Amino acid sequence: MKSHVSRSKKSSTRRERTRQSRRDRRKIALGTAAAVGACAAVGTLLTDPENSWYKSLRKPDWQPPAAAFPIVWTALYVDIAYVSYKVLADAHARNDTAEFKGYSRALGTNLALNAAWCGLFFRGERPVVSTIEAGALAASSIDLVRRAGKSHAGLGLLLSPYALWTSGATALSGAIAALNPEK
Repeated sequence: MKSHVSRSKKSSTRRERTRQSRRDRRKIALGTAAAVGACAAVGTLLTDPENSWYKSLRKPDWQPPAAAFPIVWTALYVDIAYVSYKVLADAHARNDTAEFKGYSRALGTNLALNAAWCGLFFRGERPVVSTIEAGALAASSIDLVRRAGKSHAGLGLLLSPYALWTSGATALSGAIAALNPEK
């Protein structure tokens, strides 16, 4: 009888841990999606490629077509949310508080830099300042890739297009600033 009760308690405890783990993973997924979604929303609200100032700027020949930006950014935001969820959920499952907190801070910083660039460039009309800020965003994106790769090599690889895109955006911002020194 004692053996049966002991197995029943162990089974019940295991089921409760599994339920708690699922709740924790859902909470991490929702938090990550909300943070990335808020960044995307703020960035969208601050971006205005139809304003007269932006239209008056000289742009390099290699700038991607306007239609590419919403497509690429949507894919990148999905990528950021998924990879970040996986890194955070895995760190939580391993009880690696240092990795969880470190990645959370790095992600928060990155998302703030991401949204801020739109405000500096489109609303602030500050090409040089926004180029410097874009460089900080690219460095932050590279750091996220590094952190994701430490968690799992495949996650770093999956997030690498974000670092490539933000690095290219820094070059594009710099080119626009150089082509428009009076602005």
